[in-house]
Amino acid sequence: MNERNSQRDSDVTWKPLDLFFLFYAHNCARDLQRKRSAQLTLLAALFINDFPHLRGGGSKAEAVKKKNRDFWMHSVNTSVSFHSRLISGLLFSGDNSQKLSRNYMDYLCFRTLCCKGPPPPRPEYDVVCIGLMGSGKTSLLSRLCSEATDNIVPTTGFSIKAVPFQNAILNVKELGGADSIKKYWSRYYQGSQGVVFILDSASSEEDLEVARTELHSALQHPQLCTLPFLILANHQDKPAARSVQEIKKYFELEPLARGKSWILEGSTVDNMDMVKESFGQLIHLLEEKDHEIGRI
Repeated sequence: MNERNSQRDSDVTWKPLDLFFLFYAHNCARDLQRKRSAQLTLLAALFINDFPHLRGGGSKAEAVKKKNRDFWMHSVNTSVSFHSRLISGLLFSGDNSQKLSRNYMDYLCFRTLCCKGPPPPRPEYDVVCIGLMGSGKTSLLSRLCSEATDNIVPTTGFSIKAVPFQNAILNVKELGGADSIKKYWSRYYQGSQGVVFILDSASSEEDLEVARTELHSALQHPQLCTLPFLILANHQDKPAARSVQEIKKYFELEPLARGKSWILEGSTVDNMDMVKESFGQLIHLLEEKDHEIGRI
């Protein structure tokens, strides 16, 4: 029988946090035997109640519970309002009150730090990213994902990247910008919750006119016309780059996008903080649209 119990004890997996709280509970029990302290009785009982892994999960923890449970629970059960009076600071006075308050605050800190659980999951949004070939879509998305940009090649077909931000994750579907692929863009619009349009602000007049036509087509497309748009005038670091105001006027965004949710910002791979701020604005628009749908 002893060999069987020892084998069962050896099979128990102990985590550092479990050992810490068991050590704390043992110290409380030792002080209880010496001082019969009602304060430490309460703290020990609170630990046992709040941390279920001290109540079971192995013969060692079970032995601790059987040894001290009756004494702990007797003190608490005979003073039902002890906990509320302790918090309000009305039960003790003088040095005992200060010591008790300090011990209880230590307990609250440990419970907050160690047992608050995982953070809530970040919301995810499906976003489609379009733009002409050479506008810099892949480079910007790769930098946002902390990926190397040394050997960037034009996207053939489409690629999907999960771009993490502090308050959301954007599942960005990047569509290739070659002439042979643009005609199939609309096949990938379904299910999108937002649009990122990237243009080369330093491109030729001819390419800029093509980009203008494609943006107008996207803004008026039935599956995209109600979605938030982030329009990035990329390559702002080049000498020939047009300013954001010039792009806004040339693309006639004010009359065309009136009543729609859209953002126009400059961008460059050398200033990713500015790019992240622009995407942060897009996330804000996505959240607002989510709330509107929830109210409906």
